[in-house]
Amino acid sequence: MQPAELSSATQDYLKTIWQLGEWSPQKVTTTTLASRMGLAASTVSEALKKLTEQGMVTRPSYGVVVLTDEGRAIAVKMVRRHRLLETFLTTKLGYAWDEIHDEAEVLEHAVSEKFLDRIDALLGHPAADPHGDVIPSPTGEIAAPTAVQLADVRDPVDVAVVRVSDDDPATLRYLAGVGVVPGTRLRVLPDSGSPGMVAVSVVAAAAASAVSMGVLAAEAVWVTRV
Repeated sequence: MQPAELSSATQDYLKTIWQLGEWSPQKVTTTTLASRMGLAASTVSEALKKLTEQGMVTRPSYGVVVLTDEGRAIAVKMVRRHRLLETFLTTKLGYAWDEIHDEAEVLEHAVSEKFLDRIDALLGHPAADPHGDVIPSPTGEIAAPTAVQLADVRDPVDVAVVRVSDDDPATLRYLAGVGVVPGTRLRVLPDSGSPGMVAVSVVAAAAASAVSMGVLAAEAVWVTRV
Protein backbone atom coordinates (compact mmCIF):
# COMPACT_ATOMS: atom_id res chain seq x y z
CA MET A 1 0.00 0.00 0.00
CA GLN A 2 1.14 3.53 -0.82
CA PRO A 3 0.57 6.61 1.37
CA ALA A 4 -1.59 8.18 -1.36
CA GLU A 5 -4.20 5.46 -0.77
CA LEU A 6 -4.78 6.79 2.75
CA SER A 7 -6.12 10.10 4.01
CA SER A 8 -3.73 12.84 5.10
CA ALA A 9 -4.97 12.42 8.68
CA THR A 10 -4.16 8.70 8.63
CA GLN A 11 -0.72 9.43 7.22
CA ASP A 12 -0.10 11.92 10.04
CA TYR A 13 -1.19 9.49 12.75
CA LEU A 14 1.05 6.70 11.50
CA LYS A 15 4.04 9.00 11.03
CA THR A 16 3.63 10.54 14.48
CA ILE A 17 3.32 7.15 16.20
CA TRP A 18 6.58 6.06 14.57
CA GLN A 19 8.37 9.31 15.43
CA LEU A 20 7.34 9.10 19.08
CA GLY A 21 9.22 5.84 19.35
CA GLU A 22 12.22 6.79 17.22
CA TRP A 23 14.29 8.35 20.00
CA SER A 24 12.41 7.25 23.10
CA PRO A 25 12.24 3.84 24.80
CA GLN A 26 8.85 4.72 26.26
CA LYS A 27 5.73 3.05 24.89
CA VAL A 28 3.50 5.20 22.70
CA THR A 29 0.14 5.80 24.35
CA THR A 30 -3.08 7.53 23.43
CA THR A 31 -2.13 10.33 25.81
CA THR A 32 1.34 10.95 24.36
CA LEU A 33 -0.03 10.76 20.83
CA ALA A 34 -2.79 13.26 21.61
CA SER A 35 -0.28 15.61 23.23
CA ARG A 36 2.12 15.49 20.28
CA MET A 37 -0.65 16.06 17.73
CA GLY A 38 -2.44 18.73 19.76
CA LEU A 39 -5.73 16.82 19.74
CA ALA A 40 -8.22 15.71 22.36
CA ALA A 41 -7.67 12.20 23.70
CA SER A 42 -11.22 11.27 22.66
CA THR A 43 -10.50 12.31 19.07
CA VAL A 44 -7.32 10.25 19.00
CA SER A 45 -9.09 7.22 20.51
CA GLU A 46 -11.68 7.27 17.72
CA ALA A 47 -8.97 7.55 15.08
CA LEU A 48 -7.06 4.65 16.63
CA LYS A 49 -10.16 2.46 16.47
CA LYS A 50 -10.29 3.04 12.71
CA LEU A 51 -6.55 2.42 12.34
CA THR A 52 -6.95 -0.85 14.24
CA GLU A 53 -9.77 -1.91 11.92
CA GLN A 54 -7.55 -1.06 8.94
CA GLY A 55 -4.77 -3.24 10.32
CA MET A 56 -2.38 -0.32 10.80
CA VAL A 57 -2.01 -0.49 14.59
CA THR A 58 -2.59 -2.88 17.46
CA ARG A 59 -3.57 -2.11 21.06
CA PRO A 60 -1.76 -4.80 23.11
CA SER A 61 -2.68 -3.21 26.45
CA TYR A 62 -4.79 -0.35 27.71
CA GLY A 63 -3.73 2.94 26.15
CA VAL A 64 -0.69 1.51 24.34
CA VAL A 65 -0.37 1.89 20.57
CA VAL A 66 1.89 -0.27 18.37
CA LEU A 67 2.29 -0.06 14.60
CA THR A 68 1.75 -3.22 12.60
CA ASP A 69 4.24 -4.06 9.85
CA GLU A 70 1.95 -2.41 7.30
CA GLY A 71 1.45 0.63 9.51
CA ARG A 72 5.18 0.97 10.05
CA ALA A 73 5.88 0.71 6.32
CA ILE A 74 3.50 3.60 5.60
CA ALA A 75 4.90 5.63 8.51
CA VAL A 76 8.49 5.24 7.31
CA LYS A 77 7.49 6.28 3.78
CA MET A 78 5.94 9.45 5.21
CA VAL A 79 9.04 10.13 7.29
CA ARG A 80 11.16 9.74 4.16
CA ARG A 81 8.94 12.22 2.32
CA HIS A 82 9.09 14.74 5.14
CA ARG A 83 12.85 14.63 5.60
CA LEU A 84 13.67 14.74 1.90
CA LEU A 85 11.40 17.76 1.52
CA GLU A 86 13.03 19.49 4.50
CA THR A 87 16.43 18.91 2.93
CA PHE A 88 15.22 20.23 -0.43
CA LEU A 89 13.74 23.36 1.16
CA THR A 90 16.99 24.14 2.95
CA THR A 91 19.48 23.15 0.27
CA LYS A 92 17.74 24.41 -2.85
CA LEU A 93 15.28 27.08 -1.68
CA GLY A 94 17.26 28.72 1.10
CA TYR A 95 14.88 28.05 3.99
CA ALA A 96 16.31 28.24 7.52
CA TRP A 97 16.21 25.00 9.49
CA ASP A 98 13.62 26.40 11.89
CA GLU A 99 11.21 27.15 9.00
CA ILE A 100 11.12 23.86 7.12
CA HIS A 101 9.07 21.59 9.37
CA ASP A 102 5.69 23.24 8.81
CA GLU A 103 6.29 23.61 5.07
CA ALA A 104 7.22 19.93 4.76
CA GLU A 105 4.14 18.96 6.78
CA VAL A 106 1.98 20.42 4.01
CA LEU A 107 4.02 19.27 1.01
CA GLU A 108 4.49 15.67 2.14
CA HIS A 109 0.83 14.91 1.45
CA ALA A 110 0.85 16.43 -2.03
CA VAL A 111 3.97 15.30 -3.89
CA SER A 112 4.07 12.17 -6.02
CA GLU A 113 6.56 9.33 -5.65
CA LYS A 114 8.10 10.34 -8.98
CA PHE A 115 8.61 13.91 -7.76
CA LEU A 116 10.13 12.63 -4.52
CA ASP A 117 12.54 10.36 -6.40
CA ARG A 118 13.62 13.33 -8.53
CA ILE A 119 14.30 15.38 -5.40
CA ASP A 120 16.29 12.52 -3.89
CA ALA A 121 18.45 12.27 -7.03
CA LEU A 122 18.86 16.05 -7.28
CA LEU A 123 20.10 16.19 -3.69
CA GLY A 124 22.53 13.32 -4.24
CA HIS A 125 20.61 10.83 -2.08
CA PRO A 126 21.26 12.50 1.29
CA ALA A 127 21.59 10.30 4.37
CA ALA A 128 20.13 12.81 6.83
CA ASP A 129 17.99 15.94 6.89
CA PRO A 130 19.19 19.37 8.11
CA HIS A 131 18.40 18.44 11.72
CA GLY A 132 20.49 15.28 11.49
CA ASP A 133 17.54 12.89 11.39
CA VAL A 134 18.21 9.87 9.20
CA ILE A 135 16.33 9.76 5.90
CA PRO A 136 14.93 6.25 5.34
CA SER A 137 15.97 4.52 2.13
CA PRO A 138 13.40 3.88 -0.63
CA THR A 139 13.03 0.36 0.78
CA GLY A 140 12.44 1.61 4.33
CA GLU A 141 15.86 0.90 5.81
CA ILE A 142 17.09 3.23 8.57
CA ALA A 143 20.65 3.28 9.89
CA ALA A 144 20.17 5.52 12.91
CA PRO A 145 23.28 6.44 14.91
CA THR A 146 23.69 5.55 18.56
CA ALA A 147 23.43 8.85 20.41
CA VAL A 148 22.52 10.35 23.77
CA GLN A 149 21.11 13.70 24.78
CA LEU A 150 23.72 16.33 25.58
CA ALA A 151 21.93 16.99 28.88
CA ASP A 152 22.81 13.43 29.98
CA VAL A 153 26.56 13.76 29.37
CA ARG A 154 28.10 14.41 32.77
CA ASP A 155 31.83 13.85 32.38
CA PRO A 156 34.11 16.35 30.62
CA VAL A 157 34.46 14.77 27.19
CA ASP A 158 34.51 15.63 23.49
CA VAL A 159 31.33 14.85 21.56
CA ALA A 160 29.97 15.36 18.06
CA VAL A 161 26.45 16.63 17.41
CA VAL A 162 24.54 14.11 15.30
CA ARG A 163 20.98 15.36 15.69
CA VAL A 164 18.97 18.34 16.92
CA SER A 165 15.27 17.94 17.69
CA ASP A 166 13.04 20.10 15.50
CA ASP A 167 10.20 20.26 18.03
CA ASP A 168 10.74 23.94 18.88
CA PRO A 169 11.70 26.56 16.25
CA ALA A 170 12.94 28.98 18.92
CA THR A 171 15.37 26.37 20.24
CA LEU A 172 16.60 25.71 16.70
CA ARG A 173 17.26 29.42 16.18
CA TYR A 174 19.12 29.65 19.48
CA LEU A 175 21.30 26.61 18.78
CA ALA A 176 22.12 27.81 15.27
CA GLY A 177 23.09 31.16 16.76
CA VAL A 178 25.64 29.58 19.10
CA GLY A 179 26.93 27.21 16.42
CA VAL A 180 25.44 23.97 17.72
CA VAL A 181 24.31 22.09 14.59
CA PRO A 182 24.80 18.53 13.28
CA GLY A 183 28.48 17.92 12.64
CA THR A 184 29.67 20.38 15.28
CA ARG A 185 32.23 19.14 17.77
CA LEU A 186 31.66 20.11 21.39
CA ARG A 187 33.74 19.79 24.52
CA VAL A 188 31.55 19.22 27.56
CA LEU A 189 32.97 21.29 30.41
CA PRO A 190 33.00 20.48 34.14
CA ASP A 191 29.83 21.31 36.05
CA SER A 192 29.80 25.05 36.62
CA GLY A 193 27.53 24.73 39.62
CA SER A 194 24.75 26.69 37.94
CA PRO A 195 21.50 24.73 38.37
CA GLY A 196 19.74 23.88 35.13
CA MET A 197 22.69 24.82 32.91
CA VAL A 198 25.03 22.77 30.73
CA ALA A 199 28.42 24.26 29.84
CA VAL A 200 30.14 23.32 26.59
CA SER A 201 32.86 24.65 24.35
CA VAL A 202 32.08 24.78 20.63
CA VAL A 203 35.26 23.53 18.96
CA ALA A 204 35.99 25.22 15.63
CA ALA A 205 38.99 25.15 13.33
CA ALA A 206 40.23 28.56 14.46
CA ALA A 207 39.08 28.81 18.06
CA ALA A 208 36.71 27.46 20.67
CA SER A 209 33.84 29.44 22.17
CA ALA A 210 32.20 28.67 25.50
CA VAL A 211 28.42 28.31 25.66
CA SER A 212 26.27 27.85 28.74
CA MET A 213 22.86 26.54 27.69
CA GLY A 214 19.75 25.59 29.57
CA VAL A 215 18.84 21.96 30.11
CA LEU A 216 15.87 22.18 27.73
CA ALA A 217 18.17 23.26 24.91
CA ALA A 218 20.69 20.55 25.85
CA GLU A 219 17.92 17.94 25.77
CA ALA A 220 17.26 18.87 22.13
CA VAL A 221 20.85 18.03 21.15
CA TRP A 222 21.90 14.41 20.54
CA VAL A 223 25.59 13.56 20.52
CA THR A 224 28.12 10.75 20.22
CA ARG A 225 31.53 10.61 21.87
CA VAL A 226 34.57 11.26 19.69
